[in-house]
Amino acid sequence: MNAEIIAIGSEMLSGERVDTNSLYLTRELNKLGVEVVTKCVIGDDRDRLSAQVRQSMGRSAILILSGGLGPTEDDVTRDAVAQALDRKLIFDTGIADWLAQRFAAAKRKMAEVNKRQAYVIQGADVLSNDRGTAPGQWLEESGAVAILLPGPPHELKSMFERHCLPRLARIVPKQAIRTLFLRVAGMGESDLDQLIAPVYKKYENPVTTILAAAGDIQIHLRARCSTEAEAEALLAEVGGPVELLLGDRIYSRNGDPLEVVVGELLRAMHATVSVAESATGGMLGERFTSVPGSSEYFTGGFITYNNAMKMELLGVSPETLAEHGAVSKETAEAMALGARRRTNSTYALSITGAAGPESGDEKVPKGTMYVGVADAAGTTSLRRQFLGDRQRVRTFAVQMALDLLRRRITGRP
Repeated sequence: MNAEIIAIGSEMLSGERVDTNSLYLTRELNKLGVEVVTKCVIGDDRDRLSAQVRQSMGRSAILILSGGLGPTEDDVTRDAVAQALDRKLIFDTGIADWLAQRFAAAKRKMAEVNKRQAYVIQGADVLSNDRGTAPGQWLEESGAVAILLPGPPHELKSMFERHCLPRLARIVPKQAIRTLFLRVAGMGESDLDQLIAPVYKKYENPVTTILAAAGDIQIHLRARCSTEAEAEALLAEVGGPVELLLGDRIYSRNGDPLEVVVGELLRAMHATVSVAESATGGMLGERFTSVPGSSEYFTGGFITYNNAMKMELLGVSPETLAEHGAVSKETAEAMALGARRRTNSTYALSITGAAGPESGDEKVPKGTMYVGVADAAGTTSLRRQFLGDRQRVRTFAVQMALDLLRRRITGRP
């Protein structure tokens, strides 16, 4: 069974608001075995929303609308759905009285405009709102269900859990949706897809989605079956060969980001880590400390943005800087070694490079980044040249540093 979600409100089309309701609704629908096939945001335009409602209800069994149930003229959801289904809006005196009592309990006079919330689409069931003044509505049309929910998340979640989940559980065929979530580092998106496509392209179920970010690729295998056991078996059938092909480039199988994975490895070893950063200016330390409890293994760091600070705080020799330059294998390793000595940590990571937009050195191309690691066994480093703007290059370098530490800890080359 498929579902669609429409978020209503012109404010949702600005750059200041994020539709979090659809994420919550998708998770809850997936638990029931319902696949969300379309999400969209529509402004406060009755005709445009009405056309979308007709289209969605003509192709999907479940349509959920969030927002636009308030008392003002720009709250058009009730009108648009009634127009789409050619139904009347009927004034419900019971809702009007309830609204008046709610305002009276708060010692406020109800404005006349609030009575707009008492209009119910012909044939709809009213869904009470225990967190606000906008009732929801549930209505059925030609085998499809439309659910009208308020926009504020705390109101929507309460109404959905109290009224909608029990009803949906009765009408949704028993089906299980399970997802295998792999995260991969150290590999480009096109190279990854070329490697694993011969496996996943044989299957329409599970559906495979590949998402790429700077230095991080996510693979989602989504299986839909009658039972959980069948879904898990199908994921194993497809996911097994994919995992064999990718090998140790997979760093997470539950969606955890690389800083969490590395942190768990350090915690398990009772080990610590420190950082020395130049080009990334603290981004690597921020990744470590974004994880709750990271004080157990993260000892601290140094932001040494110029040569004087590299020498003074990390003990990088003037000769190393003069002979090899600040952006070099030798300096990256010296920075890592200095950070480890200064903090007495088990491991130390360093980053130095030319993030752009200009390198400042004809010998060092823009995007050149060095990452160093030091531990009791010695120091080593990696060099990469990344494409993209300054922020993208720096994000790649931080991801590379975290993956280098993961491999160092686990003994992978």
